[in-house]
Amino acid sequence: MKVLFASAECAPFFKTGGLGDVAGALPKELAKKGIEISVVLPYFTKMPDTYKEQCEDVVDFYVDVGWRHQYCGIKRLIRQGVTYYFIDNLYYFDRDKLYGYYDDGERFAFFSLAIIEMLEKIDFIPDVMHVNDFHTAMIPFLLKEKYQWIKMYRSIKTVLTIHNIEFQGAYSEDLLPDLFGMGFERFNDGAARFRDGINYLKAGIMYADQVNTVSPTYAKEIKTPEFGFGLDGILRLEQGKLSGILNGIDYDSNDPETDKLIPAHFSVKELSGKERNKQALQRKMNLQVKSDVPLIGIVSRLTFQKGFHLILDELVHLLEKDVQLVLLGTGDTGIENSFRYFASRYPDKFSANITFDVALAQLIYAGADLFLMPSATEPCGLSQMIAMRYGTLPIVHEIGGLKDTVKPYNPITKTGTGFGFSEFNSYYLMYSTLNAIDLYWNDQQTWKQLMKTAMEKDFSWEKLSQLYLDLYKKASAI
Repeated sequence: MKVLFASAECAPFFKTGGLGDVAGALPKELAKKGIEISVVLPYFTKMPDTYKEQCEDVVDFYVDVGWRHQYCGIKRLIRQGVTYYFIDNLYYFDRDKLYGYYDDGERFAFFSLAIIEMLEKIDFIPDVMHVNDFHTAMIPFLLKEKYQWIKMYRSIKTVLTIHNIEFQGAYSEDLLPDLFGMGFERFNDGAARFRDGINYLKAGIMYADQVNTVSPTYAKEIKTPEFGFGLDGILRLEQGKLSGILNGIDYDSNDPETDKLIPAHFSVKELSGKERNKQALQRKMNLQVKSDVPLIGIVSRLTFQKGFHLILDELVHLLEKDVQLVLLGTGDTGIENSFRYFASRYPDKFSANITFDVALAQLIYAGADLFLMPSATEPCGLSQMIAMRYGTLPIVHEIGGLKDTVKPYNPITKTGTGFGFSEFNSYYLMYSTLNAIDLYWNDQQTWKQLMKTAMEKDFSWEKLSQLYLDLYKKASAI
């Protein structure tokens, strides 16, 4: 089977979130299973020079984006058994950020058109094209409505993964002729129309052979008005081809036995290094080095969607307890400033690090006792899985992928891999957190067993990639 994986971001080249992690890890695992897989990405000029130097020029041509005649260069890099193709155009991709520009509709229209027109020129006609989020969601639509005249393209099957349904690529109806050189037929009959414009993600859902999202629970949630952001009706209509597959984490870079970014290695069988990491984190954050104080870690974007207003509502009450809190992240300015205020008020208990620091993130995963993740919505979430891998028990809102990955502690059976609350308000977050703290103080034997159970959970892509392979086969059988 030949697969082309199309994404707007991919670790280690450039990423902003979970999509980049998936694009970096899943193709590598599929390649190990014998799949001939290539990944196609924008050639963002912010890519580190070490990877730019490894790229070779393959071919260049021009792509018509409506009336615009745009240059398109194709670069290639082979890494860990996967061939990466990069779409080069300085006008669209020489930007400081990956997204968030007024012309994103045009930028990703070009990207989608360039991917399709690249196939013949690089002599790679895939059996399956795996597209991701709104950036490439128009590809299934374009293959069937604009490029159906190319015979060799007619057999290509498409899989669309929705990583976050909140971002849909909703634009004016004029973009069909203006960017794609097409008439209004598919707008007028409703195929590409959503409300009073076009919607890239909606078109992808309608035209892809299979649609999946990044956790089983999120696949159910997005069919409801509460979580569907307007597309729930479309997803209910197309639910026969909708599924949910959990994301995995990279077990090579997130391994407490080999992680080069942490001062002490440890394992399920030998946990002593966990305590040394806690001590290192306490010293680094200028907190008192104490083993009997539960240390709570946070690594996240600081936004309302991530539930940080709930934490702020209860932070005074939490910091009155004998606990320590270490936070790492950036985001909403108001939330950042609120955390800075509490850190200045409780310097002996709370360290707020409003920055991006990969090494500190790994130390928090490895050194904390608890990991706080009260997201309002969470399609999958990776941080809770990384935390568990390092024996740090998550406290989560039981939603989306958090519900699918964290088994809340049961005080009757004394089992679980973390702590959870189902109702999204600050009272239940605090209640769950206090239960966790109480268990830490009063029953270290059970605590250690929960740690070991969490560390033994298998969130590797080795297992989960087989589910994607099955999905590709299902799409190919249509």
